[in-house]
Amino acid sequence: MTEFSRRSALGLGLAAVGSGLAAPAVAQKTRQTWSLVTSWGRNSPGPGTTAQRLADRITAASGGELTVNLFAAGERVGGFDVFDAVASGDAQLGHTASFFWTGKLGQAAAFFTTVPFGLTSEPYLGWLHYGGGQQLWDRLYAPFGLKPKMAGNSGMTMGGWFRRPIDSLDDLAGLKIRASGLGGALYARLGAAIVSLPPAQLFENLNSGFIDAVEFLGPFSDAALGFHQAAPYYYHPGFNKPNGAAEALIHQAAFDALPSHLQQVVTDACLAESTLGTAEAWANNVEKLRELQDLGVKLRAFPSDMIAAARSVFGD
Repeated sequence: MTEFSRRSALGLGLAAVGSGLAAPAVAQKTRQTWSLVTSWGRNSPGPGTTAQRLADRITAASGGELTVNLFAAGERVGGFDVFDAVASGDAQLGHTASFFWTGKLGQAAAFFTTVPFGLTSEPYLGWLHYGGGQQLWDRLYAPFGLKPKMAGNSGMTMGGWFRRPIDSLDDLAGLKIRASGLGGALYARLGAAIVSLPPAQLFENLNSGFIDAVEFLGPFSDAALGFHQAAPYYYHPGFNKPNGAAEALIHQAAFDALPSHLQQVVTDACLAESTLGTAEAWANNVEKLRELQDLGVKLRAFPSDMIAAARSVFGD
């Protein structure tokens, strides 16, 4: 074999080896699409904007490997159907609040949103991440194939909107109020009639007089829903909801199927939104409260006998 032939053969051999090694490096990454269903109106200030940022953050941080498409309440499932949609795998991700599921999971579910006279947002974070709270949450949701994570927080809420004044504990007798979780159970013990409604249906039912009062979140979120147009009295403190943790519901099998770096992207996005959502609420609540007062909203404190009775009842 000539020197030229030997060199040609060697070159062809190296090229063949090189092409075999290069193939994995240029292989396309697998791209996935997840559906995110929520209990909130699209981009509603507070939980709605948090949900959208969560979807956008996962999509961007994954470099498009995991695209998350958001469906607001009613666009794919109702606000109270998020748990079942994610548990069944119809959606891979949900954004909602755990205290909506007390009828399904028992009163323990409420602890991962808020408890009357309980922890505010900062100590709640400590309990969740370093006090065993996340482990308890995982155990509660595991039988449903769900992985829960905190993903946002509205901070301490207001007491709610009332169509007529509350001057004493007696004024709660028979009053129809939309209230959720253990706060709703507490109002029932105080004599009120509890009505369960998803967020998207609150204004129309308050405005029509079907309910007499509604508690939701703080001024930032409440003003956007227009409650001040239906009820003139805005009460504080939010003894029934001193914290407003939002939850991301993740379909466990879908999460487990992700490569580890995408699992970390989802986890980090939830954690980031917990900080940003809380900051957003604090930054906007004071400004919105001033605006509501300028519009003629009557800001009032709950009567002392009502607060005393609430503390007594919840301690039973």
